[in-house]
Amino acid sequence: MNTAHHSVAIIGGGLGGLTAGRVLHVHGIESAIFELEASAAVRTQGGMLDIHAANGQKALRAAGIHDDFLKIVHEGGQSMRLLGPDATVHVSEADDGTGDRPEVDRGDLRDLLLNSLPDGTVHWGRKVTGARPLVDGRHEVTFADGSAITADLLIGADGAWSRVRPLVSAARPAYTGISFVEMDLFEADTRHPRSAGLIGAGFFICLGDERGFLAHRETDGSLHVYTALKAEEGWIDTVDFSDHAAAKAAVLAHFEGWDDGLRGLVADAEVITPRRIHALPIGHRWDRTPGVTLLGDAAHVMSPFAGEGANLAMLDGAELALALAAHPGDTEAALTAYEKDLFPRSEASAVDSAASLDSMFGAQGLEQMVEFFRSGPASA
Repeated sequence: MNTAHHSVAIIGGGLGGLTAGRVLHVHGIESAIFELEASAAVRTQGGMLDIHAANGQKALRAAGIHDDFLKIVHEGGQSMRLLGPDATVHVSEADDGTGDRPEVDRGDLRDLLLNSLPDGTVHWGRKVTGARPLVDGRHEVTFADGSAITADLLIGADGAWSRVRPLVSAARPAYTGISFVEMDLFEADTRHPRSAGLIGAGFFICLGDERGFLAHRETDGSLHVYTALKAEEGWIDTVDFSDHAAAKAAVLAHFEGWDDGLRGLVADAEVITPRRIHALPIGHRWDRTPGVTLLGDAAHVMSPFAGEGANLAMLDGAELALALAAHPGDTEAALTAYEKDLFPRSEASAVDSAASLDSMFGAQGLEQMVEFFRSGPASA
C-alpha cells in the first residue's frame, strides 16, 4: 500500500474544510484536503446560503477573501416573505442592502474557497474506508482506491456521517422527526411565473398545520424549494422517488386544502430529492484526543432551522487554523484552545436550532414565526 505522510490532513472538502485549509495557507502552514467527490464539478452544491457577519463573514475575513465574497453576493437575496397555507402574506421584507446576512450561492462560495488554495491541495475521489490511531498522536486513514495516508494532525471535516468522529466520540446523529423533500423549478420567470411571483426575490417561508415550505430564488433564476413534514423516520422509504408523479402525489397528500399556488411548487417540480433531517445531541463534545479533532457537521450537525450550519463550519475551520498558527510546534495546546471555544459555541446554536424546529412545526408555528420576524430585524 502506498502511504503518504502529511503534517495536517483534512478529511472533507466542504466549506469548513476548505476554510481551514485556506486560513492555514494564509499563515504559511501546508495542509492536504481529501474529498470524496471526484471533482469540483461532479454535482451542484445545493442552494443559497446566508452568510452571517458574526461567524461566516468573520471566517472569510480571516481567509483574506471577504472582498471577493462581496462580489458574488446575490443582490436582493435578503428579501423575505412569510405566508400561511392560504397564501396570505403575513410578513414581507425587502432587501435594502443594509442587512448583515447576504445571500450567496453555495457553489460559488465553494469555488471561491477552492480557487484561493494552492494547486494540488485538494485530493479528489478519496472515499475514506477507515481511520485508526498510530503512536505519538499520529493517525492513519485508508481510502477505497487502496491508498492510505498518515498525519500528524487529522481534522474531520467530513460531515454528519463522519468517518473521523469515531476516533473521539461514539455519538451518532439521530432523526429529528422532520423530513424534507427538496425540489427545483428551473427558468422560473418564464416557465413557472406563478411560482416565481409567489416566492419573490429571496427567501420564502410558508407554515401551517405543523408542516411547511422553505424556498429560495437562486442566482440562475431557478427556485429551490423544500417541503418540510413531521413524519416517521421510515416515511421516505414508503415513497418511490424515482417515479416523479407518485412522489409528487405522496407529498401533495400532506398539503390537502392548501392554496393551489403553493401546491404548484410541488406539482411543477422538475427535480425531487428526499432528505431526513438529523442532529447530534445538543452539547456534543469529546475528551481531548491527541492528534485529531472535528469541525462543522462532523462536530455538531444540527437541523437547519437556526441557519447556522455553513456559518459555523467556516468559523470552526478558521478558528482551528488560527489556533494552530498561534501555537507553533504545540498542536495539543492549539486543539485545546480551539475546542474550548468550539463546544459552547456549537451548543448555543444547537439549542437555537432545536427550539426553532419546535416552534416552526408546532401547533402555532405560523403565529410564532410572525411574531419572531415582527419583533425586529436584529432578532430575525
